[in-house]
Amino acid sequence: MMDRFQKELNKKEIVILDIPDDYKYMDEELIEMLKISVSEYVKDLV
Repeated sequence: MMDRFQKELNKKEIVILDIPDDYKYMDEELIEMLKISVSEYVKDLV
């Protein structure tokens, strides 16, 4: 993937959240995990 999007990824930090892909669409537990995991990277998270 890095080869394909090298221009877009140039000088960008890649953050790995390490959340397993075991959830159904819009799973409440997954949503909470994502909110917690990305909160330090995304400002004004709802």
